[in-house]
Amino acid sequence: MTAPLKLCVRRTDVVTSAGPAVEVSVVLPSDVRFIEEAVELMARHCFAGYRVSSRLRFRLQVTLSEALANAIICGNGQDPDKQVTIRAHSAADHIELVVTDEGFGFNPDRVVTSGAATEIDSQCGRGLFLIRHLADRIAYNAEGNSICITLGRHP
Repeated sequence: MTAPLKLCVRRTDVVTSAGPAVEVSVVLPSDVRFIEEAVELMARHCFAGYRVSSRLRFRLQVTLSEALANAIICGNGQDPDKQVTIRAHSAADHIELVVTDEGFGFNPDRVVTSGAATEIDSQCGRGLFLIRHLADRIAYNAEGNSICITLGRHP
């Protein structure tokens, strides 16, 4: 029998010029079995103390799941010696999620996400397609191994 998966969350309550916020981080191994637990932990901390619509909950769960799958499978190549870091900033008006892998990165402009069947069937293309359509804003670092997803708390 396999032992249950356990992830450690680091949470900090902060006060910004816009009001109180929460910063949360989790580091997980490059193993897809950790995705569900990581998403649940991040959602729990990002939503604590806020009224959350089912749409926002769905958007966070899907975008974070897809970003983690891309980081683990496409970025780190499921290498057990590599890790994925999730950082979140949860404020009254938005949630910002940053997922970073230890891979070589990629050029997001070269990934076609038009919604055509061939791209949707592609493991990494499907994830970016969904993220681009569900997030309010996305950005990448220069190396291409980190994605920043912004989700507004609008209705």
